[in-house]
Amino acid sequence: MTATYETQRAALAEVVAIPVTPFAEDGSIDRDIHRALLRRLLDGGVRTLTPNGNTGEFYALTPEERQLVTELTIEETGDRAVVLVGVGHDVPTAVASARHARELGAQMVMVHQPVHPYVSEGGWVDYHRAIAAAVPELGVVPYIRNPLLAGERLAELADECPNVIGVKYAVPDAARFAAFARDAGLERFVWVAGLAEPYAPSYFSAGATGFTSGLVNVAPSVSLNMIEALRSGDYPGAMKVWEQIRRFEELRAANGSANNVTVVKEALASLGLCRREVRPPSKPLPESERAEVAAIAAGWSI
Repeated sequence: MTATYETQRAALAEVVAIPVTPFAEDGSIDRDIHRALLRRLLDGGVRTLTPNGNTGEFYALTPEERQLVTELTIEETGDRAVVLVGVGHDVPTAVASARHARELGAQMVMVHQPVHPYVSEGGWVDYHRAIAAAVPELGVVPYIRNPLLAGERLAELADECPNVIGVKYAVPDAARFAAFARDAGLERFVWVAGLAEPYAPSYFSAGATGFTSGLVNVAPSVSLNMIEALRSGDYPGAMKVWEQIRRFEELRAANGSANNVTVVKEALASLGLCRREVRPPSKPLPESERAEVAAIAAGWSI
Protein backbone atom coordinates (compact mmCIF):
# COMPACT_ATOMS: atom_id res chain seq x y z
CA MET A 1 0.00 0.00 0.00
CA THR A 2 1.48 3.35 -1.03
CA ALA A 3 1.56 6.44 1.14
CA THR A 4 -1.03 7.98 -1.17
CA TYR A 5 -3.42 5.12 -0.55
CA GLU A 6 -2.80 5.41 3.19
CA THR A 7 -3.78 9.09 3.02
CA GLN A 8 -6.89 8.19 1.07
CA ARG A 9 -7.81 5.44 3.50
CA ALA A 10 -7.42 7.82 6.45
CA ALA A 11 -9.74 10.32 4.75
CA LEU A 12 -12.48 7.71 4.52
CA ALA A 13 -12.30 6.99 8.26
CA GLU A 14 -13.95 10.35 8.89
CA VAL A 15 -17.24 12.17 8.65
CA VAL A 16 -17.56 12.05 4.85
CA ALA A 17 -19.59 15.17 4.13
CA ILE A 18 -21.99 15.23 1.18
CA PRO A 19 -22.45 18.95 0.42
CA VAL A 20 -25.74 20.26 -0.91
CA THR A 21 -25.86 21.99 -4.29
CA PRO A 22 -27.48 25.42 -3.75
CA PHE A 23 -29.57 26.92 -6.53
CA ALA A 24 -30.03 30.58 -7.41
CA GLU A 25 -33.41 32.18 -8.05
CA ASP A 26 -33.12 31.42 -11.76
CA GLY A 27 -32.51 27.73 -11.04
CA SER A 28 -28.80 27.69 -11.85
CA ILE A 29 -26.12 26.65 -9.37
CA ASP A 30 -25.35 29.53 -7.02
CA ARG A 31 -21.56 29.53 -7.17
CA ASP A 32 -20.96 32.06 -4.41
CA ILE A 33 -23.30 30.33 -1.96
CA HIS A 34 -21.80 26.97 -2.90
CA ARG A 35 -18.35 28.23 -1.99
CA ALA A 36 -19.64 29.75 1.24
CA LEU A 37 -21.25 26.47 2.29
CA LEU A 38 -18.05 24.59 1.52
CA ARG A 39 -16.03 27.06 3.61
CA ARG A 40 -18.49 26.58 6.46
CA LEU A 41 -17.88 22.83 6.38
CA LEU A 42 -14.11 23.26 6.25
CA ASP A 43 -14.09 25.87 8.99
CA GLY A 44 -16.25 23.52 11.05
CA GLY A 45 -13.57 20.82 10.94
CA VAL A 46 -14.74 18.60 8.08
CA ARG A 47 -11.83 16.98 6.26
CA THR A 48 -13.48 14.81 3.60
CA LEU A 49 -15.93 16.15 1.00
CA THR A 50 -18.00 14.32 -1.62
CA PRO A 51 -19.21 16.66 -4.36
CA ASN A 52 -21.87 15.08 -6.57
CA GLY A 53 -23.28 12.85 -3.88
CA ASN A 54 -26.97 12.14 -3.43
CA THR A 55 -27.40 15.01 -0.95
CA GLY A 56 -25.92 17.17 -3.72
CA GLU A 57 -28.76 16.06 -6.05
CA PHE A 58 -26.37 14.17 -8.34
CA TYR A 59 -29.09 12.71 -10.53
CA ALA A 60 -30.81 16.08 -11.03
CA LEU A 61 -27.66 17.82 -12.31
CA THR A 62 -26.61 18.08 -15.93
CA PRO A 63 -23.18 16.78 -16.97
CA GLU A 64 -21.93 20.36 -17.16
CA GLU A 65 -23.26 21.12 -13.70
CA ARG A 66 -21.61 18.03 -12.24
CA GLN A 67 -18.32 19.24 -13.68
CA LEU A 68 -18.91 22.69 -12.19
CA VAL A 69 -19.65 21.26 -8.75
CA THR A 70 -16.40 19.26 -8.91
CA GLU A 71 -14.43 22.32 -9.98
CA LEU A 72 -15.91 24.60 -7.30
CA THR A 73 -15.26 22.04 -4.58
CA ILE A 74 -11.65 21.36 -5.50
CA GLU A 75 -10.88 25.05 -5.98
CA GLU A 76 -12.43 26.05 -2.66
CA THR A 77 -11.00 23.12 -0.72
CA GLY A 78 -7.35 23.41 -1.75
CA ASP A 79 -5.28 21.37 0.69
CA ARG A 80 -7.75 21.72 3.57
CA ALA A 81 -9.56 18.45 2.86
CA VAL A 82 -9.59 15.33 0.71
CA VAL A 83 -12.09 15.38 -2.16
CA LEU A 84 -14.00 12.21 -3.07
CA VAL A 85 -15.93 12.98 -6.27
CA GLY A 86 -19.17 11.16 -7.02
CA VAL A 87 -19.31 9.61 -10.50
CA GLY A 88 -21.82 7.35 -12.19
CA HIS A 89 -24.37 6.74 -14.97
CA ASP A 90 -23.10 4.78 -18.00
CA VAL A 91 -19.49 3.59 -18.06
CA PRO A 92 -18.16 6.21 -20.54
CA THR A 93 -19.81 9.03 -18.55
CA ALA A 94 -18.46 7.72 -15.26
CA VAL A 95 -14.97 7.28 -16.70
CA ALA A 96 -15.01 10.80 -18.16
CA SER A 97 -16.11 12.22 -14.82
CA ALA A 98 -13.41 10.29 -12.97
CA ARG A 99 -10.73 11.51 -15.36
CA HIS A 100 -12.01 15.07 -15.04
CA ALA A 101 -11.76 14.76 -11.26
CA ARG A 102 -8.21 13.41 -11.57
CA GLU A 103 -7.16 16.27 -13.83
CA LEU A 104 -8.42 18.79 -11.29
CA GLY A 105 -6.53 17.15 -8.44
CA ALA A 106 -9.16 15.04 -6.68
CA GLN A 107 -7.78 12.15 -4.65
CA MET A 108 -10.67 9.70 -4.91
CA VAL A 109 -13.94 8.92 -6.65
CA MET A 110 -17.09 7.36 -5.26
CA VAL A 111 -18.93 5.24 -7.83
CA HIS A 112 -22.70 5.55 -7.48
CA GLN A 113 -24.68 2.32 -7.64
CA PRO A 114 -25.39 1.32 -11.25
CA VAL A 115 -28.77 2.71 -12.31
CA HIS A 116 -30.10 -0.22 -14.28
CA PRO A 117 -33.08 -2.53 -13.72
CA TYR A 118 -30.98 -5.64 -14.36
CA VAL A 119 -27.73 -5.84 -12.42
CA SER A 120 -25.86 -9.15 -12.29
CA GLU A 121 -23.05 -9.68 -9.80
CA GLY A 122 -20.55 -10.24 -12.61
CA GLY A 123 -21.82 -7.13 -14.39
CA TRP A 124 -21.39 -5.15 -11.17
CA VAL A 125 -17.73 -6.20 -11.09
CA ASP A 126 -17.29 -5.32 -14.77
CA TYR A 127 -18.86 -1.88 -14.30
CA HIS A 128 -16.60 -0.92 -11.42
CA ARG A 129 -13.53 -2.51 -12.98
CA ALA A 130 -13.89 -0.33 -16.08
CA ILE A 131 -14.04 2.84 -13.98
CA ALA A 132 -11.29 1.91 -11.51
CA ALA A 133 -8.92 0.80 -14.27
CA ALA A 134 -9.33 4.15 -16.04
CA VAL A 135 -8.01 6.10 -13.04
CA PRO A 136 -5.44 3.85 -11.30
CA GLU A 137 -3.98 6.86 -9.48
CA LEU A 138 -7.24 7.54 -7.64
CA GLY A 139 -8.74 5.69 -4.72
CA VAL A 140 -12.07 4.17 -5.74
CA VAL A 141 -15.03 3.72 -3.39
CA PRO A 142 -18.06 1.73 -4.59
CA TYR A 143 -21.41 2.88 -3.21
CA ILE A 144 -23.26 -0.32 -2.37
CA ARG A 145 -27.02 -0.29 -1.87
CA ASN A 146 -27.75 -3.80 -3.17
CA PRO A 147 -28.43 -6.25 -0.30
CA LEU A 148 -28.01 -9.23 -2.64
CA LEU A 149 -24.43 -8.44 -3.67
CA ALA A 150 -21.95 -10.92 -2.18
CA GLY A 151 -18.82 -9.73 -0.40
CA GLU A 152 -16.77 -12.05 -2.56
CA ARG A 153 -17.56 -9.88 -5.60
CA LEU A 154 -15.94 -6.88 -3.95
CA ALA A 155 -12.85 -8.97 -3.17
CA GLU A 156 -12.78 -10.09 -6.80
CA LEU A 157 -12.92 -6.48 -7.97
CA ALA A 158 -10.09 -5.41 -5.66
CA ASP A 159 -7.93 -8.34 -6.79
CA GLU A 160 -7.94 -6.78 -10.25
CA CYS A 161 -8.07 -3.13 -9.17
CA PRO A 162 -6.00 -2.47 -6.04
CA ASN A 163 -7.12 1.18 -6.04
CA VAL A 164 -10.53 0.01 -4.79
CA ILE A 165 -9.73 0.85 -1.19
CA GLY A 166 -12.99 1.64 0.54
CA VAL A 167 -16.71 0.99 0.49
CA LYS A 168 -19.72 3.19 1.16
CA TYR A 169 -22.14 0.53 2.38
CA ALA A 170 -25.76 1.67 2.47
CA VAL A 171 -27.88 -1.40 3.08
CA PRO A 172 -30.07 -0.76 6.17
CA ASP A 173 -29.08 -3.99 7.88
CA ALA A 174 -26.17 -4.03 10.34
CA ALA A 175 -26.00 -7.82 10.41
CA ARG A 176 -25.82 -7.93 6.62
CA PHE A 177 -23.08 -5.30 6.69
CA ALA A 178 -21.07 -7.30 9.22
CA ALA A 179 -21.26 -10.42 7.07
CA PHE A 180 -20.52 -8.61 3.81
CA ALA A 181 -17.47 -6.85 5.27
CA ARG A 182 -16.01 -10.09 6.56
CA ASP A 183 -16.69 -11.95 3.32
CA ALA A 184 -14.97 -9.18 1.35
CA GLY A 185 -12.11 -8.64 3.81
CA LEU A 186 -12.66 -6.56 6.91
CA GLU A 187 -9.12 -5.19 7.10
CA ARG A 188 -8.70 -4.93 3.34
CA PHE A 189 -11.07 -1.99 2.88
CA VAL A 190 -12.12 1.13 4.76
CA TRP A 191 -15.77 0.69 5.63
CA VAL A 192 -17.94 3.81 5.52
CA ALA A 193 -21.44 3.66 6.98
CA GLY A 194 -23.35 5.00 4.00
CA LEU A 195 -26.63 5.61 5.80
CA ALA A 196 -25.18 8.41 7.93
CA GLU A 197 -25.56 9.11 11.64
CA PRO A 198 -28.64 6.96 12.35
CA TYR A 199 -26.77 3.79 11.39
CA ALA A 200 -23.26 4.83 12.39
CA PRO A 201 -23.23 3.33 15.92
CA SER A 202 -24.42 -0.10 14.78
CA TYR A 203 -22.13 -0.12 11.75
CA PHE A 204 -19.12 0.98 13.81
CA SER A 205 -19.74 -1.90 16.19
CA ALA A 206 -19.41 -4.21 13.17
CA GLY A 207 -16.26 -2.66 11.69
CA ALA A 208 -17.02 0.69 10.03
CA THR A 209 -14.61 3.54 10.77
CA GLY A 210 -16.28 6.40 8.91
CA PHE A 211 -19.77 7.55 8.02
CA THR A 212 -21.34 9.78 5.40
CA SER A 213 -23.44 12.76 6.38
CA GLY A 214 -25.85 15.24 4.88
CA LEU A 215 -26.77 16.61 8.29
CA VAL A 216 -23.20 17.90 8.59
CA ASN A 217 -24.16 20.69 6.16
CA VAL A 218 -26.38 22.08 8.90
CA ALA A 219 -24.38 21.36 12.06
CA PRO A 220 -20.80 20.16 11.49
CA SER A 221 -20.08 19.99 15.22
CA VAL A 222 -22.92 17.52 15.81
CA SER A 223 -21.58 15.02 13.28
CA LEU A 224 -18.01 15.45 14.52
CA ASN A 225 -19.15 14.87 18.09
CA MET A 226 -20.62 11.53 17.04
CA ILE A 227 -17.50 10.27 15.28
CA GLU A 228 -15.28 11.30 18.16
CA ALA A 229 -17.47 9.33 20.55
CA LEU A 230 -17.44 6.30 18.26
CA ARG A 231 -13.67 6.44 17.81
CA SER A 232 -13.17 6.39 21.55
CA GLY A 233 -15.62 3.53 22.02
CA ASP A 234 -18.02 5.79 23.89
CA TYR A 235 -21.25 4.29 22.57
CA PRO A 236 -23.44 5.94 25.25
CA GLY A 237 -21.98 9.29 24.12
CA ALA A 238 -22.62 8.45 20.49
CA MET A 239 -26.20 7.51 21.30
CA LYS A 240 -26.73 10.86 22.99
CA VAL A 241 -25.89 12.47 19.67
CA TRP A 242 -28.14 9.90 17.97
CA GLU A 243 -31.02 11.03 20.16
CA GLN A 244 -30.21 14.65 19.33
CA ILE A 245 -30.46 14.06 15.57
CA ARG A 246 -33.15 11.37 15.60
CA ARG A 247 -36.17 13.48 14.64
CA PHE A 248 -34.30 15.34 11.89
CA GLU A 249 -33.22 12.05 10.32
CA GLU A 250 -36.70 10.56 10.71
CA LEU A 251 -38.09 13.48 8.70
CA ARG A 252 -35.46 12.83 6.01
CA ALA A 253 -36.18 9.10 5.89
CA ALA A 254 -39.99 9.34 5.82
CA ASN A 255 -41.90 8.12 2.76
CA GLY A 256 -38.95 6.34 1.21
CA SER A 257 -36.59 9.27 1.86
CA ALA A 258 -38.73 11.55 -0.30
CA ASN A 259 -37.52 14.62 1.61
CA ASN A 260 -33.95 13.50 2.25
CA VAL A 261 -32.36 16.53 0.59
CA THR A 262 -35.39 18.76 1.10
CA VAL A 263 -35.10 18.69 4.90
CA VAL A 264 -31.40 19.54 4.80
CA LYS A 265 -31.98 22.50 2.49
CA GLU A 266 -34.94 23.64 4.57
CA ALA A 267 -32.73 23.67 7.66
CA LEU A 268 -30.08 25.66 5.82
CA ALA A 269 -32.73 28.09 4.55
CA SER A 270 -34.02 28.58 8.08
CA LEU A 271 -30.48 29.61 9.09
CA GLY A 272 -30.26 32.02 6.16
CA LEU A 273 -27.50 30.03 4.45
CA CYS A 274 -29.07 29.08 1.11
CA ARG A 275 -32.37 28.87 -0.74
CA ARG A 276 -34.66 25.93 0.00
CA GLU A 277 -35.26 24.99 -3.64
CA VAL A 278 -34.59 21.43 -4.77
CA ARG A 279 -35.07 19.93 -8.22
CA PRO A 280 -37.64 17.37 -9.31
CA PRO A 281 -38.22 14.60 -8.47
CA SER A 282 -37.61 16.16 -5.03
CA LYS A 283 -39.89 18.97 -3.85
CA PRO A 284 -39.56 21.78 -1.27
CA LEU A 285 -41.05 21.10 2.15
CA PRO A 286 -44.65 22.29 2.57
CA GLU A 287 -44.88 25.50 4.59
CA SER A 288 -46.83 23.69 7.30
CA GLU A 289 -43.81 21.45 8.02
CA ARG A 290 -41.06 24.04 7.94
CA ALA A 291 -41.29 25.24 11.53
CA GLU A 292 -40.27 21.89 13.00
CA VAL A 293 -37.14 21.71 10.86
CA ALA A 294 -36.25 25.31 11.71
CA ALA A 295 -36.63 24.59 15.43
CA ILE A 296 -34.30 21.61 15.24
CA ALA A 297 -31.67 23.56 13.31
CA ALA A 298 -31.92 26.48 15.71
CA GLY A 299 -31.38 24.15 18.65
CA TRP A 300 -28.17 22.85 17.14
CA SER A 301 -26.82 26.37 16.58
CA ILE A 302 -27.14 27.36 20.25
